Amino acid sequence: MGIESKIAELLEKRKEARLGGGLKRIDAQHGKGKMTARERIELLLDEGSFEEFDMFVHHRTVGFGLENEQYLSDGVVTGYGTIDGRLVYVFSQDFTVFGGSLSEMYAQKIVKVMEKAMKVGAPIIGINDSGGARIQEGVKSLGGYADIFQQNIMASGVVPQISAIFGPCAGGAVYSPALTDFTIMSKDTSYMFVTGPKVVKTVTGEVVTTEELGGAQVHATKSGVTHFVSEDEEEGLLLIRKILSFLPQNNMEDPPHKVCNDPIDRLDDALNNIIPENANKPYDVKDVIFSIVDNGEFLEVQRQYAQNIVCGFATFNGASVGIVANQPSYLAGVLDINASRKAARFVRFCDAFNIPIVTLVDVPGFLPGTTQEYGGIIIHGAKLLFAYGEATVPKITIILRKAYGGAYDVMSSKHLRGDINYSWPGAEIAVMGAKGAVEVLYSKETKAITDPEEKDKFIKEKEEEYKDKFANPYVAAKYGYIDDVIEPRNTRFRIIRALQMLATKKDSNPPKKHSNMPL
Repeated sequence: MGIESKIAELLEKRKEARLGGGLKRIDAQHGKGKMTARERIELLLDEGSFEEFDMFVHHRTVGFGLENEQYLSDGVVTGYGTIDGRLVYVFSQDFTVFGGSLSEMYAQKIVKVMEKAMKVGAPIIGINDSGGARIQEGVKSLGGYADIFQQNIMASGVVPQISAIFGPCAGGAVYSPALTDFTIMSKDTSYMFVTGPKVVKTVTGEVVTTEELGGAQVHATKSGVTHFVSEDEEEGLLLIRKILSFLPQNNMEDPPHKVCNDPIDRLDDALNNIIPENANKPYDVKDVIFSIVDNGEFLEVQRQYAQNIVCGFATFNGASVGIVANQPSYLAGVLDINASRKAARFVRFCDAFNIPIVTLVDVPGFLPGTTQEYGGIIIHGAKLLFAYGEATVPKITIILRKAYGGAYDVMSSKHLRGDINYSWPGAEIAVMGAKGAVEVLYSKETKAITDPEEKDKFIKEKEEEYKDKFANPYVAAKYGYIDDVIEPRNTRFRIIRALQMLATKKDSNPPKKHSNMPL
């Protein structure tokens, strides 16, 4: 056999591998509005940058007729390439081969790229479209999942991990995306659940559709499992590129610095009047965010989940930051179980990857009630407290309006190693609001007054007295808990100057194997 025929054989095998499960199954994939595994990679990565590993791998299972049905690549495409010129590793599950089901060799391919990503310090992107474990392989496929999970755990906090769900992701398969940093689901074509509708009906008698049980909207609004929902796969892949533009390659590097043409001293006079005169009236904190960040660009994370807190990425003078902000226009910006969990995980991600955190505070406290207490608000609220206290990245806090009770402490206060803590002039920093405080402080006096008009007058007087004392930031500033009271329209400039000053900040935690944060 001459070299020409060997090269011809190689090219034929490559052609065979690129066809996956064959043209018929590729057509069926397209018919569902889904791309093939390789089409997804081509769209995700810079043109011509993909280098594939293990194209000629196939399963080694004998039995159930599998020995007569083998496909090159064995249901997953793996390799590396670049996004905006930066190295990334990727695996893309191929639904045209055995429904994308995971085998022993398939798992080994994924583990290989994850190990390489950790060695060189580059992000890992997993595109999921799989029917689950390959039943014919039994425990070997289950072991394959666990091998992947172990790599996810080892990579956590070392390199960014992003999961895209563009089809089914069920059973044990769901735990790999759950272990990664960000998950993206596409509308109408993706779903995630531990047990499917049939099993649910058998075990609990509950009748539920696939979409109702684990569709993109369910996980975006109810469970918080997914961080982003895309209209289609193309938007989802472009979103991955966008996310990575804010992130460093690994935990030893800083995020990339972007060219910024937005003046650092740009003033926005509208901010001086954005807070309503009535302290109980809402406003949209995103208006503040869009005003102060570079070019009004803000990538929100978990936009539809726990909307009383806003989390996302932006840049200030080209430098990446994570923003956490209470949202007064939803549940008055109160902290509850879901908001605490959402923000805590985001803060810990930023801290792991050297991304400074800017916190905008307008919080009336923690949500009261039996539902919250029985649900463990104490533990969940402590997660956010722990995340801020543990974080060693630069932390800048702006109190916009209210900072009451324990929520003041939790929201990146000076006491949790906040580096720069500013407030706007109308900020109220107190144990509680005036009405509640007067009820506690003057309960005996109010009970002793029998005339309703006199009682109302007395209460109003005491409320005004309390407001005069605490409805301003100067008491906290007197003790150094607030570094400066700033003019709202100057917020962008003050944040940028603080970030520049903190660029070389060094902070550390005591030596330990790991912390035991409240879970």
